[in-house]
Amino acid sequence: MPVLPRPVFDANATQTTEFGELPNWDLSDLYAGEDAPELKRDLDWLEAECKSFAEDYKGKLGDLSSADMLTCVKRDEKISNIAGRIMSFAGLRYYQKTTDPGRAKFMSDCQDKITMFTTGLVFFSLEFNEIPEEAYTETFSADPELQRYKPYFDRMRAMKPYQLSDELEQFLHDQSTVGATAWNKLFDETIAGLTFEIDGEALGIEPTLNLLTDHDRDKRETGARALADVFGQNISLFARVHNTLAKEKEIEDRWRGMPTPQTGRHLSNHVEPEVVEALRNAVVAAYPRLSHRYYELKRQWLGLDTLQVWDRNAPLPMEDTATVAWDRAKALVLDAYAGFAPQMADLAAPFFEKGWIDAGVKQGKAPGAFAHPTVTNVHPYVMLNYLGKPRDVMTLAHELGHGVHQVLAADQGELLASTPLTLAETASVFGEMLTFRKLLGEAKDPAQKKVLLAGKVEDMINTVVRQIAFYDFECKLHDARRQGELTPDDINALWMSVQGESLGPAFTFMEGYETFWAYIPHFVHSPFYVYAYAFGDGLVNALYAVYEEGGAGFQDKYFDMLKAGGAKHHKELLAPFGLDASDPAFWDKGLSMIEGFIDELEAMES
Repeated sequence: MPVLPRPVFDANATQTTEFGELPNWDLSDLYAGEDAPELKRDLDWLEAECKSFAEDYKGKLGDLSSADMLTCVKRDEKISNIAGRIMSFAGLRYYQKTTDPGRAKFMSDCQDKITMFTTGLVFFSLEFNEIPEEAYTETFSADPELQRYKPYFDRMRAMKPYQLSDELEQFLHDQSTVGATAWNKLFDETIAGLTFEIDGEALGIEPTLNLLTDHDRDKRETGARALADVFGQNISLFARVHNTLAKEKEIEDRWRGMPTPQTGRHLSNHVEPEVVEALRNAVVAAYPRLSHRYYELKRQWLGLDTLQVWDRNAPLPMEDTATVAWDRAKALVLDAYAGFAPQMADLAAPFFEKGWIDAGVKQGKAPGAFAHPTVTNVHPYVMLNYLGKPRDVMTLAHELGHGVHQVLAADQGELLASTPLTLAETASVFGEMLTFRKLLGEAKDPAQKKVLLAGKVEDMINTVVRQIAFYDFECKLHDARRQGELTPDDINALWMSVQGESLGPAFTFMEGYETFWAYIPHFVHSPFYVYAYAFGDGLVNALYAVYEEGGAGFQDKYFDMLKAGGAKHHKELLAPFGLDASDPAFWDKGLSMIEGFIDELEAMES
């Protein structure tokens, strides 16, 4: 009898903590282990199918009938599905313990194989984009099933002005594993391996960052200074990562003829540059009405002459110091979801029951939180670093929102399920808002309501103001890199140039804070990703205002929007709600919700 591979995690596996039993992932829905026969079968199939696909279609795409094109598209979709399944398994195992050499090697080996197998498919998008527009439209309109895929290929054809020759595209594809991907891994492994000396104890980055929200100001300062010290010791490496990736991007953008460093992100997000610019300008203009005003209130609440960076996310003096047990967090979020629509809670429940969440803080585990959609015939996985803070409850609500969105969009299939980043934050931020409103409704007294409102304002400022400041920093970084190599001091100066402007005069910045750009993963993994958070928050604020107005059928329209995945443009998705993100006034509507919360907080002081 053959020996079956050991499952990566038992479905019922948990981690015992002071917050209760925290779940670990059960990745066996993808593969049972590195040696699973199904994994070998899929790798073998992928190698053969990629070769066969190239033989069947290279040089022939422009001559395919509608029926043959549909077959071609479905084969391409299955290739994406199998490759995505393999890399989801390898990637999720790696993020559980990025310091494990075996997991890192396994992910790299999978990436290398898939890159090698798919090299022969580089022709597909290039040749597809050469199909004349009239023939393209005619072929896709002849078959309703094929027509369904048109939004995906419309986005692909938007890259047509910027595509290179077949040989150059193949070169870029082949060298990606030793280019950006390798630098991303170096960054991830470095961050996960950092240790911070706190009162004689060596902590990883997550628990150290968590100190910045501690009630004890001395502990917050200790955490901030430890972060600054370790970032400073490693700043040359982080500067090298950013210099290399920014230069690599500049070279590729120049060869492609992209007019700005942001163009590629806007194209992939299916959003117009002027819409992003309107968002950015609206937020920057609102800094004095939002972050500056709020942080002045916070300075007064904390009884300080000036706020330091370790006070930015400090709890309020009247805030309850008790942590939130995992079971309580689960109940809060599911109840909030059910209050909006029972279907939403039903979609979220399996994440808790079936090993779809990895919640605990563990040495070597990737920092932060995410929801990974994997592939459309499996299910998403949510990663958290749960430490029982009220913000961790909101993070759970946020990531479960992503998960619900990904489950609903899965019926669109592999090519259309993925939502542009500008819309990908819709369900997550909406889930947070539902949870916040539930907690606010249950507030027992004005002090508790004040704490909840202040916490929500801080989260919104972190999502909108902070992320637009991040976006401005990236814009400055990439512009400056085009002029030459940047020293760590150069990058530090760019970082500080946006911090004072966005946070306001209530703040003083400690020595060492200038290095805090170093640990932000989005700058490394996904340049210009960050504006999507502000886009999503502004969109949801406007959307929630419509919901509060009580119009009939909102829930049905909302679920239809999530089910659409990436099949519709933001204009089409928002039209049923009477909203239009291309209207500059749209962003003011979203920002006015944050301003209204600050008005409430100021009124409580009078």
